[in-house]
Amino acid sequence: MIVLRTAREIELIRKACILSAEALQLAGEAVKPGVTTYEIDQIAYDYIKKHGGEPNFLHLYGFPATACISINDEVIHGIPSKKRVIREGDIVSIDLGAKVDGYNGDNAATFAAGTISAAAKRLCDTTRESLYKGIEQAIAGGRIGDIASAVQRYCEERGYGVVREYTGHGVGAKLHEDPSVPNFGTPGRGVRLLPGMVIAIEPMITAGDKAIRQLSDGWTVKTKDGSLAAHFEHTVAITAQGPQILTQLG
Repeated sequence: MIVLRTAREIELIRKACILSAEALQLAGEAVKPGVTTYEIDQIAYDYIKKHGGEPNFLHLYGFPATACISINDEVIHGIPSKKRVIREGDIVSIDLGAKVDGYNGDNAATFAAGTISAAAKRLCDTTRESLYKGIEQAIAGGRIGDIASAVQRYCEERGYGVVREYTGHGVGAKLHEDPSVPNFGTPGRGVRLLPGMVIAIEPMITAGDKAIRQLSDGWTVKTKDGSLAAHFEHTVAITAQGPQILTQLG
């Protein structure tokens, strides 16, 4: 069931989104060679708790950490570890959120550890830009397929793979709500976008083939061909005045 949020509810979601965005920014600043993914996770946890929120990924469906931290060919759901040390040239995707006063925020970005290759930078830039191409289509009266096809077209025209198995989603009193927001689709198809909807748009893009595989830990998802992957996400409100990015700082 899709819930249309009141203006007051959207402001409450925005509060959770701002804390989520601040925690993501802080975690991203910690991405440096020699740092463990566990240390980054603790930074995010401490910040969210200090500022009156709850890490909404922690224990969700059994996930054991505040943030999903995925490196290089890991697409999503990497588990932070004291043994996982970030190295020069890695690209590190961090996905996290916070719950405040009963409402959720959710966002993700891919960060560079030191100097990264030109190919890695192009992948990250393309994935980030595809997110904004999708957001441009998050217009009342449009369709989910408009968002999905905008992401897909932008990435595939540049030779990248678009992951099919995982999607964006509604955000509100629960972290994951209806509707699903795929990164591939057909314009004019799918759920109608209405004022009051709040959705997470999150392209998960690969430098090679779109095929993925899950590791034996039950969480970490990698590209099958070992190619790099990037992940960016914003929580967005559909309004009569156009899309509002709730997880955008400044």
